Amino acid sequence: MTDTSRPTGRRRGLPSQMTPGILVSYGFVILYALMLVLPLYWLFISAFKPRIEILGQPFTPTFSVGFENLVEVWNRLNIGMALLNSAYITAASVVLTIVIAVPAAYALARSTGVVATIMERTYALGFLIPGFASLIPTLLLAIKLGLFNDREFMILYLPASAQPLAVILLTQFMRTVPRELEESARIDGATSLRILWSVYVPLVRPGIATIAILNFIGFWNEYIYTLVIVGANAGKRTLQVALPTLQGNQGITDYALVCAATLISVVPVLIVYIILNRRMEEALVQGAVKG
Repeated sequence: MTDTSRPTGRRRGLPSQMTPGILVSYGFVILYALMLVLPLYWLFISAFKPRIEILGQPFTPTFSVGFENLVEVWNRLNIGMALLNSAYITAASVVLTIVIAVPAAYALARSTGVVATIMERTYALGFLIPGFASLIPTLLLAIKLGLFNDREFMILYLPASAQPLAVILLTQFMRTVPRELEESARIDGATSLRILWSVYVPLVRPGIATIAILNFIGFWNEYIYTLVIVGANAGKRTLQVALPTLQGNQGITDYALVCAATLISVVPVLIVYIILNRRMEEALVQGAVKG
């Protein structure tokens, strides 16, 4: 007697073969992945080649010069100091951004009325201001405060420029936290600060990680404001300001050294992303499920 309780054949709801639509979708995914990977691959192998091989054999991994390009660019640009300056400005700015944005988002998420709406829309207006439009006022402010040519001014400016995105995004995350959790904590005698730290912060860690990654990338790659305000002094300049000095006379550039320096600048971003990408993925999934 045949047991009809067990499924025979393919699972219900799953296609038995690849349809043309699925094949096209996979093709686009593979093509997009190659578009992302190939530039990184080229950058990596070019950092270990002489200039002539970069032009003649752009995608061949010869590694013929070893670490010579990295050593030369490290010494020529004083990369160690530039890395420290970039790390100092970026890390301090990211921390300050989160410290300011978390309580501001908590206040907006749990506030109602006209004032709260006006405040939230005021933050949203920050998206409409182009970055270059505030360069001259920011420069004049740095001079007025006596912080021109100081790295500390960038630590104040960068978090201020990042507040619209950070506050609006974290506000949406905090609005998904059930009010019952806050009410229970208040019944137990918790203060607003305690509720924020013990209830909200653990639940919105994916959102905080997303803000940290996005701002780390933006702050690390910031160039124009750092060049204008901090300057190109070898003791204070960041890595992004140091890289253009590899441009040679009469437009002649050693692309091998440029690739080596760029590879050094990319490594910290990759490390931070590897550490925090799981939290960022959780934030995207959480937003998709609750949206």
